[in-house]
Amino acid sequence: MECGKEQNSARCGCTYSGCPKNGLCCECIQAHLKSRELPGCCFPPEAERTYDRSFEHFARLVGTKKV
Repeated sequence: MECGKEQNSARCGCTYSGCPKNGLCCECIQAHLKSRELPGCCFPPEAERTYDRSFEHFARLVGTKKV
């Protein structure tokens, strides 16, 4: 399977400029899950900017219907 890095990068909501995994979704997800986190694309923009990508933060957002 070929990675659509350019297409993925265009849609990526991550605000961490300089991320070497930008557009490489498979690598990004794998790295975040290893740290018990979700990638920035799983969060609404205002929550993503906090860089708190923990499962707990995501659960709080789900609980308040922000995701």
